[in-house]
This record gives sequence, structure tokens and C-alpha cells, in this order.
Amino acid sequence: MARCLIARLVATVLFCLVAGITPADAGERFTDNGDGTVTDHQLNIMWSQTDNHGDISWKQAERWVRFTFPHTIQASYDDWRLPTLEELKSLHVEDRSYAGYETDCGQVVRVPAVIRLTCGWVWTSDTASAVTAAAFNFHRGYHYTDRMVHYRAYRALAVRDIK
Repeated sequence: MARCLIARLVATVLFCLVAGITPADAGERFTDNGDGTVTDHQLNIMWSQTDNHGDISWKQAERWVRFTFPHTIQASYDDWRLPTLEELKSLHVEDRSYAGYETDCGQVVRVPAVIRLTCGWVWTSDTASAVTAAAFNFHRGYHYTDRMVHYRAYRALAVRDIK
């Protein structure tokens, strides 16, 4: 009986290796890269594990992801950007059984715990005009536009495409 189970296990492992199945194919969306970043296998992008840790305007957020964030992690990539609205929406956990976690600003957010936000409002790269941009609320799961000069409780979260 034990020999049969071992044979099945070996056969399954060999099949996965030959077929090229990765942990993402098996249902694991995120991989912690151990360098301050997380790989998102669903979207084929890399996220920063944390936001900028403070109130930030849209223009400051754009500069932070491009020029400051790359120097705060162990990985060396120079193509970081603000996420699109659709990318941020994909992080919101819709499952009501998931309680989320409380951020530093006291807001409970429903985002996978592998990404740690310090407050629940995150700027997107999507602009509505020369003076407004979209933000996503991870507490309630909706987006809206606001003036780019506003900064209270907004955060920047860096993302990059995996090539």
C-alpha cells in the first residue's frame, strides 16, 4: 500500500516537472520573492510588498514608485510604475469570509496579507483629466477619482511587468 502511494507521488511529481506546471498553475497566485517584492502569477506582474508608508499626492506617488521605491528593496529593477485600476481591483478580496487586516491608519482592508498596506486608499495610474486621477479603496472595494494634489490617507504601491 505504501509502495503504491510513493509510486503515485513520484509519478505526479514527474508529470508536473515534464508538463512545466508551476505553483501558480496549482492555484497559488502570489510568491514572496524574499526581497521586498511579490510575484503575481495571475497578472504576470511584480508588486512591492508594502506601500510608501505615508500620505502622498498622485504626482509624489508617481515619483516615489519610479525613483524612491527601487532603492528600498534588494531587487534591482528600474521599471516600476503605479498600478492600473484593474490591477488594483484584482487585489481586492471579494470573499466575505476573509476579514482582512487593520492598517496603520486604523482602516480594515481586504487585500491579501502578503501585501501590507498602511492605509486603504491607493493611487492608480489611471487619470481622468490633467488634474484628477483614480484611487482604489481596499476597505469598501470601490474606486473614485480625486484631485491629484490631495494626499490625505492616499498611498503609492509600486508594480512592474514581468518580462
